[in-house]
Amino acid sequence: MPEGPEIKQAADRIAIAIIQQPLTGIFFAFDHLKPYEERLVGQSVTSVKPRGKALLTRFQNQINIYSHNQLYGKWVIRSAHSYPTTNRQLRLALHTQKKSALLYSASDIEVLTDEQVATHPFLRRLGLDVLDEATTIDQVQERLLDKRFARRGFAGLLLDQQFLCGLGNYLRSEVLFVAGVHPSLRPVDCTVEQIVKLAIAAIAVSRQAYQTHGITNDLEIVSTLKQQGYSRRAYRHFVFSREGQSCFVCGTEVLKVILAGRRLYYCPTCQSK
Repeated sequence: MPEGPEIKQAADRIAIAIIQQPLTGIFFAFDHLKPYEERLVGQSVTSVKPRGKALLTRFQNQINIYSHNQLYGKWVIRSAHSYPTTNRQLRLALHTQKKSALLYSASDIEVLTDEQVATHPFLRRLGLDVLDEATTIDQVQERLLDKRFARRGFAGLLLDQQFLCGLGNYLRSEVLFVAGVHPSLRPVDCTVEQIVKLAIAAIAVSRQAYQTHGITNDLEIVSTLKQQGYSRRAYRHFVFSREGQSCFVCGTEVLKVILAGRRLYYCPTCQSK
């Protein structure tokens, strides 16, 4: 499933392609949304904003398209009315005179008024967005110490969009590694220093992933490995998907465990209990 950084990158691409240009055509795959096609043709998109792992595409007439990529959804930007060769199913198409923004394979698409956005059952429950420039380290610290979350294990907590939205499975492993926190712990088990490191890492790792298209490893390490001819897969992450390989920091073998139903990777030395 795409995580916050990938959704924000998609929002950027969509905005560059179609924002502030009248739609020449629109296609909804779902019958109950087709009445909106005529209503939105001729309207201009005024903003494309990520909300955790969802997107809100807002039009000048104050109508919003809510979309969630879920596991398989993918946005594709093409020349106007040009479609890629794919086995994926087209769910939504937004056409301007020059470009088309195409959403494939996503099944969670809605059309909402501004009032409905404010009361949407998914959106209204979202926690702090780690990629929102307004989110601060102090706010994340407060969240970690909140009684609603303090006694929950990090393995599940860091996947909960009501806690911090935008984090997902690869970011979960990488944030815990950068903070030096063992994945079996809870916020209540941590020292003040660990809580601070976690808050810093949750923001810094996520924003670096956005800026670098998914690289969470130390950028100096990345530069060295690239010069040595390593592939992107080999240098992209500190620990995620690196089971059995040496930790870039201490050389210990990276371990893999299944926690909260998902694979998690960690260094038993850098993240000792």
